[in-house]
Amino acid sequence: MRLDGDTMLIGIKNAPKLVGISIISCCAVLVCTMFLNFYLDIRSIESEIVSELSMIFYNAQVSTAKVVCLVSGGCLLITSVVMLMFYIKHYIDTHKKELGILKAMGYSNLKIAKNFWVFGISAFIGTAIGFGGAFLLMPWFYALQNKDKILPEIEMHFHLTILLYFVILPTVGFSLFAIGYARFRLKEPVLLLLRDNLQVSFKVPKHRIDKDREVSFIGDLKNSTLKSKKSLVFFVIFASFCFSAMTQMSFSMKDLSSEMMGAMMLIIGLVLAFSTLFLAITTVIKGNTKTIAMMRVFGYSQKECCRAILGGYRLMSYIGFIIGTVYQYGLLRLMVDIVFKDVEGVPTYKFDFPVMLISLVCFITIYEILMYVYSEKIKKISIKEIMIE
Repeated sequence: MRLDGDTMLIGIKNAPKLVGISIISCCAVLVCTMFLNFYLDIRSIESEIVSELSMIFYNAQVSTAKVVCLVSGGCLLITSVVMLMFYIKHYIDTHKKELGILKAMGYSNLKIAKNFWVFGISAFIGTAIGFGGAFLLMPWFYALQNKDKILPEIEMHFHLTILLYFVILPTVGFSLFAIGYARFRLKEPVLLLLRDNLQVSFKVPKHRIDKDREVSFIGDLKNSTLKSKKSLVFFVIFASFCFSAMTQMSFSMKDLSSEMMGAMMLIIGLVLAFSTLFLAITTVIKGNTKTIAMMRVFGYSQKECCRAILGGYRLMSYIGFIIGTVYQYGLLRLMVDIVFKDVEGVPTYKFDFPVMLISLVCFITIYEILMYVYSEKIKKISIKEIMIE
């Protein structure tokens, strides 16, 4: 995204993260559109049901749709909105120097800020694909839900309100949020915008210190990094929370829905969980790159740099995972007890320890691989390139 031929605020290097935003939006809207559309359409056939068996089956289908809409769909929507709003805010905060340069060059606040509409376009691409994908899957999904022909034929309808709430509103909302927050930051004086934030509020020594003091220094630097990067700490905790809740919830849905529906929810949950974790870890690495470069200048190894700067986030990620585990269990248990309380044959939802272990192993594996890969990428970048970026 350019203001003129020379100045770029969002470039090609940001494409993977913009794609991540689109994936998160797509997954959330696909699930919510499909199940909410089904819920609205199946409610329309209630008056056509005459037998007691059909009514029991109808109530079970309506209850299932409610659970998926409220639990999976609602969780995905809230997660997506919080993640995307945080990422947009963090992106603008970390590029305030560029905002200051453009403001100093004479560009108006509105002209600079309006260029951040690209975040809305990224959300639109994702929501539009998710909305369209849901309608492509609906004929198969509707047939699967009534494969035994116990209910009258469920006709698929287009609901304009779903398009409005799940595609148009997010596009406009994220665009306005990005533009509005950029204008808010541009109200600051130019000198304040141009001042490059220190990566941490802890002074890196100008030479290697003795071994005993070095252990203490690295520990202090780790704590200092977390204190000065509260927004990144929140991002990591929330992304880990999302990964934990979505993967375990997706596995658990197999007991509350058909096998095919459970498999579909699992795939979507895994894609969304990986995308949120990827977005968080790459943002953390990017936000601490200069500090790592400074430590390398003073003779610290890449391993020591990562242990001091990035090591503190590991504990925060595990805390987020634990919170997500408790959250998904409590939410599913509550929803099943309330929504399915009058439906016969629904199993009591119990905590699935094997699923939690599988989710934890996947989380640790993905987290450590991403941290390692991006740490290696930093090592290959010249210190001069990092400092002048």
